[in-house]
Amino acid sequence: MKRVRLQGRLSTGWCVGLIVLPVVTAFLAIGIGRIWISPGEIVSSLRGLIREIETVSAQTNMVLWKIRLPRILLAALCGAGLSAAGCSYQSLFANPLATPDTLGVASGASFGAALGILMGLGLGGIQLTSLLFGITAVALTWLAGAGKAGSGKGMNTIVLSGIMIGSLFSALVSLVKFTADTESELPAITYWLMGSLDSANFKSLSLGAPPILIGIVVLMLLRWRLNLLPLSDDEARASGVNIRALRGVVILCATMMTASCVSMCGQVGWVGLLVPHICRMKFGNNHLSLLPASVSLGAVFMILVDTLARSVSSVEIPVSILTAIIGAPFFILLMRKSGGWSL
Repeated sequence: MKRVRLQGRLSTGWCVGLIVLPVVTAFLAIGIGRIWISPGEIVSSLRGLIREIETVSAQTNMVLWKIRLPRILLAALCGAGLSAAGCSYQSLFANPLATPDTLGVASGASFGAALGILMGLGLGGIQLTSLLFGITAVALTWLAGAGKAGSGKGMNTIVLSGIMIGSLFSALVSLVKFTADTESELPAITYWLMGSLDSANFKSLSLGAPPILIGIVVLMLLRWRLNLLPLSDDEARASGVNIRALRGVVILCATMMTASCVSMCGQVGWVGLLVPHICRMKFGNNHLSLLPASVSLGAVFMILVDTLARSVSSVEIPVSILTAIIGAPFFILLMRKSGGWSL
């Protein structure tokens, strides 16, 4: 019988720290950019908004609350969502290399966005088509591999189906790029696929944030049950948990979160792979502590990466480039230090 060694819950200090750290990071990041805004000005501007008086210039208020705040909120949501999805999938498939795109959702969402750009849709339309095709990709993956979905062998079949469906939608993305106008549509599609948060606004957040928040809340409520995912069906059944229903809920939540993230900021890699591993090394493999830590540190990681992307040069660097440049060497370093991981 397979045993899963679990560590305990988070201490009170870590609970407070994981709540405060994203808030502090966001507060510092909102003042960093091509226009530097000091913490004192940020506090003064916030006080002015509360009292409905003008305490700083109109330009400072616009930069803080209409340009940077939506980006920071989007970065935090996407980082938290992708990290939670990656953490859940790594346990679901008992595979340390599982990512939020394991079932092809990112490829499907990318095709939907590329198709929306080709059709000349607005930002809301692009976001909606991306979300719909991301969900469609996972539905096709599930149908293709659902023969023995409740068994361990069936989960491996679903992973293989995800690779197949992901390749199919990647080919469709290439087809859209091939037919796109090289002067206007193709550059827009290429730039979007590289990942960027520069189009963040409160309207797009109102559409994309609910699936991420709902997915995180559901997984947080079920986090103790996520410890059962690597077990065999018989072991999980002995604990009184409907393992098939649990797997379905995890896949649905991870799909919603990943598709929504991709629909708002394009493909952003490494977050769902790197952050859960860092948290697992520090907090252990008990999801009572692992999942909250992944959500918190994923949000912090994305806020930092996006701040670097929009501040390091006069031209904004696509987020996926920075996550790969930072993530790949760091992941190799962690792997060499730990000697590999087990779930």
